[in-house]
Amino acid sequence: MPTILRIDGYRFFFFSDEHNPKHIHIEKGDGYARIELDTLKVTDSYNLNSKDLKKLVTLVKENNVKLQGAWNEYFKQ
Repeated sequence: MPTILRIDGYRFFFFSDEHNPKHIHIEKGDGYARIELDTLKVTDSYNLNSKDLKKLVTLVKENNVKLQGAWNEYFKQ
């Protein structure tokens, strides 16, 4: 499971057998979120409050080119 970024203790990663739509998994401690890269929609989360999720969406937006590039390169798209 490739780690793409580490920011403020959050680990941004995807699994080697992922599926569309393009998305990123994010974890820190026991907190977790999954965010779609094209829409920035949070599709799963636990142990994160709304402030944390807002921060994560902002981080995904700011790093979207790198995240999408990593997805495309890894999955040969």
